[in-house]
Amino acid sequence: MTGAFEGELIRRARTGDQDAFAELVAIHAPQVYGALRRFGLDSDEADETAQEVFVRAWRGLPRFEERAKLSTWLYRIAFNEAQRQLSRHVSRRAGADLEADDATASLPESPDLAPEAQTLDREFEQVLERALGRLPADWRAAVVLRDLEGLSTQEAAEVAGVSQAAFKSRLHRGRMQLRGLLEPYLQLEEAERGG
Repeated sequence: MTGAFEGELIRRARTGDQDAFAELVAIHAPQVYGALRRFGLDSDEADETAQEVFVRAWRGLPRFEERAKLSTWLYRIAFNEAQRQLSRHVSRRAGADLEADDATASLPESPDLAPEAQTLDREFEQVLERALGRLPADWRAAVVLRDLEGLSTQEAAEVAGVSQAAFKSRLHRGRMQLRGLLEPYLQLEEAERGG
């Protein structure tokens, strides 16, 4: 989609055009939902929170200054809403984290001998999701925004509400811990391919 087309939809939505806003929602909803899931919300929480993100966006649209892209602004709202949602469930999540204390125990022992690419992709996504869930929230958010959502460092730092230097530190730490969590899976996969 061109920036001019999105700009026109934003302009129309600001005047109260609900159809234009619905089109913006349709364009951005998959990315917002995906980011909420990767921030650590389960599917029901992500559905509910995505709706809240777009309610807040509708209400805040007259104040949207377009200094950032609309997608970056939506990620910022999603990030804040995810943090609120996660803080409400600290005790429930703490119990779940204790059950999954050994991250490597939940990794598959070896990939299928002759898996199809689609099965491997789903398997890796599940392993990645579990590994992301093991990262501290700030580090996970940095990895999700920069590496999975593809935001620039500047955009991702704005979404997280920190300086670029602080964001880079979180990103580096998150990447290092994620690499350590994924290494056993990747080594097994490599051994199966090579051997």
